Amino acid sequence: IEFEYDQSKYHLKDVIRGKIFFLLVRIKIKHMELQILKREATGSGPNLYNETQPITKFEIMDGAPIKGETVPIRFFLEPYEVTPTFRTIHNKFSVKYYLNLVLVDEEERRYFKQQEITLWRKELKHHYDPFAKPLSG
Repeated sequence: IEFEYDQSKYHLKDVIRGKIFFLLVRIKIKHMELQILKREATGSGPNLYNETQPITKFEIMDGAPIKGETVPIRFFLEPYEVTPTFRTIHNKFSVKYYLNLVLVDEEERRYFKQQEITLWRKELKHHYDPFAKPLSG
């Protein structure tokens, strides 16, 4: 199974596009889910605390795929409350996001494939308002 996305960095209101390719199907897949996970880490060293929270989860396929099948992915981030990715702020805090593909077989065994994504916030462009009061200094 190959898991491909158009990019690894997304704006908070962006669209995740990708494809899942079934090159070889050895297990009997019952269904497939896609999740967005938020992983927060606080503290450092022995006092490190990790918390993983699912942002959303949805089923993208029901039934067994055939060899050579491709499943397109199109996922809008705007409806979900996500924050930008933060990496090791003062070596005490980080927020990371992951796309988690979950395959469930006929015996209810779960197989995972995970990929980290970076979320960012655009700068707001300040526009000139001719009716705004001038700032007095």
